[in-house]
Amino acid sequence: MNRIGVGIIGNGMATRVFHAPYIQACDDLELKSIVDRKAGAVSPIEGARIVPDVAALLADPAIGLVVIATPSGTHAALARQVLEAGRHVVVEKPFTLALSEARDLAALARGRGLTLSVFHNRRWDTDFLAVRSALEAGLIGRVVHFESHFDRFRPHVRERWREDGSPGSGVWYDLGPHLIDQALVLFGRPDAVSADIAALREGSGSPDYAHVVLRYPGKRVIVHASMLVAGGEPRFRVHGTGGSLIKQNLDPQEAQSVAGLRPGEAEWGVDPDPLVHHDGEGGVRSIPAPRGSQERFYAMMAQACLGTGPTPAGLDEIVCVQEVLEAALVSAKEGRVVSLLP
Repeated sequence: MNRIGVGIIGNGMATRVFHAPYIQACDDLELKSIVDRKAGAVSPIEGARIVPDVAALLADPAIGLVVIATPSGTHAALARQVLEAGRHVVVEKPFTLALSEARDLAALARGRGLTLSVFHNRRWDTDFLAVRSALEAGLIGRVVHFESHFDRFRPHVRERWREDGSPGSGVWYDLGPHLIDQALVLFGRPDAVSADIAALREGSGSPDYAHVVLRYPGKRVIVHASMLVAGGEPRFRVHGTGGSLIKQNLDPQEAQSVAGLRPGEAEWGVDPDPLVHHDGEGGVRSIPAPRGSQERFYAMMAQACLGTGPTPAGLDEIVCVQEVLEAALVSAKEGRVVSLLP
């Protein structure tokens, strides 16, 4: 079987927790090389050689797919370089820092006949899959209020690029794309966006709080991320004309991967926290959460590169996420509701 050779640019947490193990779980992909300018700083990933720069990676004709897992401000330029070299691309979120860059890269990929996607792995989270299934089954009628939280308690600013105020740092660029993408999968493109994005921790150089409302006719979708929530908020609260849904805890796959568990093992993606359904007449029942499967992203990406299946997150979808991400930043800066053009 001809497997697609994969190279990863960047050797940080995202590579070691998400990309490398998920790629290695896919029969159609072979992780060959990782670009790491600080070779030797961390232990090597089994089966992958370390190369010093992007040029060395792209010089290998066996590399057909390149994953960009570098600081956010570098994504657009690297994606363009890789596409122009004729390789398929996966970009870590956020896709880019500007909507114009996202549109240009989508056009470049279309023009070159290449597969380009953003790593929206959280489409396969247990919590999201549980809520999506319940909504598709019509358990609570028409949704009028949807609330999605991705909260943490990290009261002290850490010395890392995600928090240092550099381009693309901050909680909205970090977690906003996941929250937006899940909302768009469920409800499509909103009519307008309003946002409050701020730095609330002492000494914070980048936003650590984001409360964003996506406005739809007859429905409000709230996506929220904060670094100052001890004990946590429910991951999802969804209210409709026929009842409510509450999902308390976050999907376990990231924590499982950090602990050394891998896709295919018995406990992988198992979430003991159920979805709670309130039927509006006093009835309450617990619905077991489905098994999570974030590795599905790369199974789909491989099929898309081979021309035998759809892209896990399509070009129009990844551009729309960027559109909402940017609209929220404008709203927060200017203190107004930002309408999305048709």
